[in-house]
Amino acid sequence: MKIIKETLADDAKAYLKGYIRSADDTSAHENYPAVIVVPGGSYTHIPEQQAETLALAFANLGYQSFYLRYHFIGEKTPLLPAPVVDLARAVALIRNHAEEWHIDPTTIVLAGFSVGGHIVSLYSDYWQTDQLRTQAGSTGTDLQPQAVILGYPVISPLLGFPTDEATLAIWTAAPETVAADQHVSEQNPPTFIWVTADDPLVPAKNSLAYAAALAEHQVPYELHVFHHGPHGMALANHLTAWKRDADQPHVAHWLTLANEWLNDTLSQSDQGSAIRNDQGSRQIDRQSADAASKHA
Repeated sequence: MKIIKETLADDAKAYLKGYIRSADDTSAHENYPAVIVVPGGSYTHIPEQQAETLALAFANLGYQSFYLRYHFIGEKTPLLPAPVVDLARAVALIRNHAEEWHIDPTTIVLAGFSVGGHIVSLYSDYWQTDQLRTQAGSTGTDLQPQAVILGYPVISPLLGFPTDEATLAIWTAAPETVAADQHVSEQNPPTFIWVTADDPLVPAKNSLAYAAALAEHQVPYELHVFHHGPHGMALANHLTAWKRDADQPHVAHWLTLANEWLNDTLSQSDQGSAIRNDQGSRQIDRQSADAASKHA
C-alpha cells in the first residue's frame, strides 16, 4: 500500500491523504472504486486518527481510500464554501490521477461525518453548478459523485447546530444557502444516511429533513436511525471509541449495511464491477487500532 498526500489549495491548508493499493496488490482487478472520507471536528479541526481508521475500513472493503483535510474556521472568512470547494478539488484530483492510482473514474463515493456530512451534503446539492465548477477550476462532469454516505450529519445550521449565532456568522453570512435540505435536486447522488435518535450534539432531525428532501426529489436513499449512541461514533467500535459509550456493537452494523447498499447501488448503475467479492471478510489494518479519537 502506498500512502500519498496532495495539497488542494495555494495556502497548503487543505490536502487529500490517500491509501493506495500498489501495482503488486492489484492483480485481481485493474481498477478499484474510490472513497473520500470527510471527517467532522466542528470546522475547527479533524480527528486525524479517526479519519485514517475510517479510510482504512473502506480500504479493507476494496476501495482506494482517502480522507480530506479541508479549510477550518480562521483559515477562510467566512468559512463556507471553502470546504466544499476543497472537496470538489479532491474529486477532480482523483479523476485526474485515476490511471496512476488504479481507480475506476466512474465510481467515486463520498463519506461525510458530522460537519463532514455538512460538506458532503452541500457538495451533493451543488456539484453540477457552474459556480462550484468555477471555484474549483473544473469543467465537465469530473466533479460528479456516484454515491454518498452521511454519518450523523449536520445538514442545516437552522436545525440545531451550531447553537450560537456568533459561530454561524463565522460559517456564513447567508445561512439559507448552506441549508443542504433546501437545495436537493434530482441530480443528487444516491445517499445512505445513519444517525442515532438521541444524538446530543447534532439533532437527528437533520438526517430526517435531508431524507425527506431526497424523497421529495425521487433521489434513491436509505436511512437508518439507531435508537441510542453519542455523537461522533465513527465505526462505533473500539477502534474509534472516544468514550465507553461510543463502542456500540449494534450501531457498528452501519458499515456492513452501507457496504451492502453500495454494492447494490453501484452495480445497478453498472459502476460497481471493481469491488472485491471478498471485501467484507478482511480485518481493519491494525496500524490504526491503537488510538481512540476525539469525537467528530
